[in-house]
Amino acid sequence: MIFNRLVVCGDSYSEGMSDDVVAGNYRGWADRVADGLAAKSPTFTYANLAVRGKLLQQVIDDQLPVALTYVTGPDTLFSFHAGANDALRPGFDAAVAKQKYQDAVRRVAASGATVMLFTVLEDTGNSGRGSKVWQERFGAFNDGVREIGAEVGAIVVDANGEKFFSDKRFLAFDRLHLNAMGHSRCADAVLEKLGYDFDPGWRIPLPPATPTPWIKERAIGVAWFFVFALPWIIRRLRGRSSGDGRACKYPTPISWPKK
Repeated sequence: MIFNRLVVCGDSYSEGMSDDVVAGNYRGWADRVADGLAAKSPTFTYANLAVRGKLLQQVIDDQLPVALTYVTGPDTLFSFHAGANDALRPGFDAAVAKQKYQDAVRRVAASGATVMLFTVLEDTGNSGRGSKVWQERFGAFNDGVREIGAEVGAIVVDANGEKFFSDKRFLAFDRLHLNAMGHSRCADAVLEKLGYDFDPGWRIPLPPATPTPWIKERAIGVAWFFVFALPWIIRRLRGRSSGDGRACKYPTPISWPKK
């Protein structure tokens, strides 16, 4: 399949946080994949409606109806990834989220587009109670993704079989989003899944990390708490989100690479 359009819905992962910044926007794996798709189609266009911090219902209500109008048929690759932010919230109801997610994917499939879904990495390399909750919630989320993916014939990008991806060096300083190296490898994994040209080096694990001195590790942990964790807690208490008031990168399909 040669794709002539890429349409993306989702949250920070699909927006591209925290990749390199290009022309005021994070680049992200989706922009990198668009580069690869455009190399095979002179009429290729790309729309990315993803906004950081958005919950599943917000993506369904605000992004999905608009994005569906951009579908031209199976030559439109439609990426849908939402629900991870929900799973991080207290009171998360996995059954309700699964139903919403799967119903949304059915709507995308009914449009005639080629559907692409993503699982969430379950093993982050951490330990403790928080990591156990993470694995349980995202394990259930991933089961739902695979289930609906099989039902509608979607392309499912699942990195859980690649254990090296739990290397923290693929994460930005916030310990949550991919850095430029992580987004680059993710893009190559997607391009390989799609049958496009890709860099096979994405599967090569990084060399062993140099141990970080204890005092430096503690200083980094304190800085992380005040720069990222504390603001996140304050936003939750205020009912706010990092995506409030933000617009998406490419709200309508544009020629790509941008002219």
